[in-house]
Amino acid sequence: MAVARTPRGKWIEEGMKALSAGGPEAVRIESLAQSLGVSKGGFYGYFRNRDALLTEILDTWEREVTENVIERVESDGGDARAKLIRLFAIASTADEPMRGVTAELAIRDWARRDEAVAQRLRRIDNRRMEYLRSLFGSFCPDEDDVEVRCMLAFSVRVGHHFVAADHGTRSRAEVMELTRKWLLR
Repeated sequence: MAVARTPRGKWIEEGMKALSAGGPEAVRIESLAQSLGVSKGGFYGYFRNRDALLTEILDTWEREVTENVIERVESDGGDARAKLIRLFAIASTADEPMRGVTAELAIRDWARRDEAVAQRLRRIDNRRMEYLRSLFGSFCPDEDDVEVRCMLAFSVRVGHHFVAADHGTRSRAEVMELTRKWLLR
């Protein structure tokens, strides 16, 4: 009986988990194979080396946080506000290895130390901001207002996890809902 191969996507997902936990240095073939419960020989059926896996992790992350999210938002139609509500919901519930905030922060940290990753991140961020501009721009006539809303929405997505402040009598969830309402006004 033939032995089933570990799917390519599992190597990529496990690689992202390692990247998220310890940076690119933590993405080691032997460690990934051990985490997957397989021999490292199967890795080479998909990737020529570790760098190829790191590139594929970035490629997959880019697809997941840009085009796949945009497709999900656009698939149900509606006006720009309805699409933004869906986008905010997707962003706030993303906890999978590729779209979660841990992956987002790991890629951003890696980009601080690797110029090629920084250039790719800039392209990805520009694509995400372009999409936000298209949505906010459909109901905000002032270009400055559009840019501010985009920057705030994006900054909240990336940075709200770092804010440890209390919000008086409000919960964090209540403040996030108020933020969403303010952005959509």
